Amino acid sequence: MHKLKKTLIIFFSTIIIVAVVVILCISPITKYLVEKYDVKYTGRQIKMDWAYVNPFSGYIHFENLKIFELKSDSVFFSASGISANISMHKLLSKTYEIQELTIIKPYGIIIQNNQELNFRDLIDRFSTKSNSGKSSSPVRFNILKINIVDGQFYYSDKITPINYFLKKVNIESTGKRWDTDTIRAKFSFLSGVGGGGMKGNFTINIKNEDYRLAVIAQKFDLNILEQYLKDLTNYGKFSANLDADLNVKGNFKEAQNVSFEGLLAINDFHFGKNSNEDYGSFDKLTLAIFELSPINHKYLFDSVSLNHPYFKYEIYDHMDNLETMFGQYGGKAGSMSSGSKFNLVLEIGNYIKALSINFFRSEYKLNRLAIYKGDLIFNDYSLSEKFAAELDPITLIADSVDKKYKRVNLTLKTGIKPYGSANLALSVNPKDSSDFDLQYQLQKLPAALFNPYIISQTSYPLDRGTIEISGKWRVRNGIIKSENHLLIIDPRITKRIKNKDTKWMPVWLIMAFARERGNVIDYEIPISGDLKNPKFHLHDVLMDVLKNMFVKPATTPYGIQVKSIEAEIEKSLSLKWEMRHSSLMPDQEKFIERMADFLAKNADAVITIIPQLYAKKEKEYIIYFEAKKKYFLVINNKKANSFTRKDSAWVDKLSIRDASFTRYLNKHIDDSLVFTIQERCSRFIGVSAIDSKFNQLNKERANAFMNYFRKRDVAKQIKFAKGSLVIPYNGFSFYKIEYKGAYPEKLMKAYRKMNQLNTKAPRKKFSKEREKNRKFAK
Repeated sequence: MHKLKKTLIIFFSTIIIVAVVVILCISPITKYLVEKYDVKYTGRQIKMDWAYVNPFSGYIHFENLKIFELKSDSVFFSASGISANISMHKLLSKTYEIQELTIIKPYGIIIQNNQELNFRDLIDRFSTKSNSGKSSSPVRFNILKINIVDGQFYYSDKITPINYFLKKVNIESTGKRWDTDTIRAKFSFLSGVGGGGMKGNFTINIKNEDYRLAVIAQKFDLNILEQYLKDLTNYGKFSANLDADLNVKGNFKEAQNVSFEGLLAINDFHFGKNSNEDYGSFDKLTLAIFELSPINHKYLFDSVSLNHPYFKYEIYDHMDNLETMFGQYGGKAGSMSSGSKFNLVLEIGNYIKALSINFFRSEYKLNRLAIYKGDLIFNDYSLSEKFAAELDPITLIADSVDKKYKRVNLTLKTGIKPYGSANLALSVNPKDSSDFDLQYQLQKLPAALFNPYIISQTSYPLDRGTIEISGKWRVRNGIIKSENHLLIIDPRITKRIKNKDTKWMPVWLIMAFARERGNVIDYEIPISGDLKNPKFHLHDVLMDVLKNMFVKPATTPYGIQVKSIEAEIEKSLSLKWEMRHSSLMPDQEKFIERMADFLAKNADAVITIIPQLYAKKEKEYIIYFEAKKKYFLVINNKKANSFTRKDSAWVDKLSIRDASFTRYLNKHIDDSLVFTIQERCSRFIGVSAIDSKFNQLNKERANAFMNYFRKRDVAKQIKFAKGSLVIPYNGFSFYKIEYKGAYPEKLMKAYRKMNQLNTKAPRKKFSKEREKNRKFAK
C-alpha cells in the first residue's frame, strides 16, 4: 500500500508538473508563433503584450493585441484583451465550439479610398476557395456567446472625405450554432461626434436575410450627414439630432419589404449658408407611426407634427440661394446621383423614395397633421431695390387624413410681415386630388410693400393703398368654378424715381382708368375651365374701365375735393421724407409755416414729433448711392469735396448693374459667398460709414424741420420724442405729429368735411374696410 501510494503521488505530480510546464511553455510559444508567422498567414503584422493558453480547459487570452494595416505601422484593429473558451472535447467530433468570446475595449478603423477598403486583402485571403471537387466531411462551428465591451470604431472616407466614429460600443450576442440560421444580439453605443446614443436589439436570419430591429435613439447626433452634404453642395452647414423608439421588420434583399411602427423625431434641424445663417430649420419633426409597410400597401400614422419650421428663399441676379448651394437646377446633386460614388444622403433619399412609391395606391391614414409657428421668408435682390416679405406665424392643421373618408379638411392661417394676414380652408377628396373646395383671403396688405416690383416696371412708387384678395373655388373632376375678388383701397402714386434700372409706364393714366370714384380698384375675376387650362374672365375689369372712362369725368370735382382734404389731414398728422433726402417739398414748407403760425397764436399748444424711421430701406438707398459715388470719384479722378449736384444726379441715374460698376465692385469684393450687389456695396462702403451717413441724414432732416419754428421763435413748443425703427405701412420714413392742447382749426375742419364725404355713395360702400385699415396706415 505504501508503495502504491508513493507511485500514485509520483504519477499525479508528474501530470501536474507536465501540465504546468505545458501551460507555461505553450503560452509564450503561442505568442512567438503568432508574431512570427502573422504576415505569412494573414498578410498583416500582429503584436501582443502576452498570451495565455490552457489546452486542457480550452481557455485562451491575448493581452493588448494589435493588428496593423497592410504593410504599415498604423493600427487597423486592437483590443486591450481578447478571451475565448473553447470546448476541447467537441474537437474529436469535428465540432469547433467557442463557448464564450469576449473582446475588451476593441478599437477598429475602416478606411475607404474610392472603391478600395483597407480590409480587402483579408477578404481575399480568407474567402472560401474551390477544393477542386474533393469531398470532405462537414466541419461544424458554434459560437455560443459574444461580448464586445466598451469598443470604439472609426470610419474614414478619403475621397468624400468622411471622418466619423462610434464610442462606448457594447454588444452582447447569443452567437450562432452550425445548425441554425439566426443571430440575435443586444447593442448600445454613443456618437463619437456631437452627442447622443442608441441602444436596442436585433435578429438576423442569414439564410433568407430577414431581420428584426428594436431601437431607441436619444438625441443621436446626425453630424455625419454634413460630411456627405459637402459632396452635394458648393457650401453650407448642417446639424440635427435624432430621437427614435422603433420596431422594424424587413428583408435586406428588397427595400420595400419593410415594416415600421413606433416614434421617430428629428430635432434642432439647421441647414444653411453658415452657422449663423439658416436657409431651412425646424425645432422638431415628429412621426408617430401605427404601421408603415410599403409591401403591404399600408401607410398608417397617428400624427405628423412640425414645430417652428423656417425656410428662407432668396432670388439673386442670376440664381437663387438654393441654386448657388446645389448648382443650377440641382446640378451638383444630380451629378452624384449616377451612383459612381457612395453618398449616404442620396442613399437615404432613394430609400425614402422607394418606401413612398406606392403611397397614393395604398391604404393611408393620418389622424392629425400639424405645422406650428412656421416662418417663411422671401427676399428678391434681382430688382432695383430689395423686396422682402415674410409669412409668420404659419399654422396648418389637417385632421383625419384617411382614404376611407369622403373629404379631408385642411386650414392654414398666417400673419404676413410687415403687415397683413392670410387664411385658407381646403376640403379635398383623398381619392381624387382634382376634386376639392377652396376658400382663401388675404387682407390688410400695404400696396407700398410691392414698390420694388412697381418701381422696376413703372418707375412710380406707391405711398398709400391697402390690398385685399379673396376667393372661393369649387373643383370637380378638374373642372373649375371660382369667384375671385381684388380690392385695393385708396391707392396713390408718388414722385417718379429716375434711373437706368427702371422702366417707364404712365401709371397716372392707368390709375385714371382703373380707379373708381371712391378711390378704390374693385374687380371680380371669375376663373373657369380646367386645372390644366384655366380661363380668366375679365368682363368685370373691362366694364369698370369703360365706366370710369365715361362716368368718372363727371365726378372729377368730387375726387379732387376728397384728395385735397385727405392731403390736409395727412400733412397735419405726419410728414413724409423721400428716400435719402432731407429737403422739404414746397407744399410741406407751406404746411410747416402754417403750423408755426398756429403755435405762435396758441402759446399753450405743444407739438410732439415722433420720427418713424424706415432704417432698412433708407440704408439700402445710402449703400447703393455711396458705392456708386465712390466709383464715380475714382473713374473721374475727383475728390469728395468737389462732388456737385450734377455729379449727384449722374450717380442717382447710374444702374447698380452697370457692367463697369459691377466689375469695379467685384474687383474690390472678391468673395464667392457674397451673392448680392447690396452686400457687395455694403462691404465696399463699410457698416460704420453707412451708419454715420444715416445718422447725418436724420440730423439734417431735424434741422430742416426745426428751421421754420426757430424763425418764429416757437421752437420750445416742439418736442422731439425718441425715434422708432419701423417698416412703415406706406413705405417711407415719416415724422408722426401729435398735438397737446388745441388742434389747428384747419385740421378740425378737414376732419368734419371728410366725415361728410365718407357718408356719400362712392366712399360709403368701403367705409368698414377703411376703418379696419386706419390703424395700420397711420
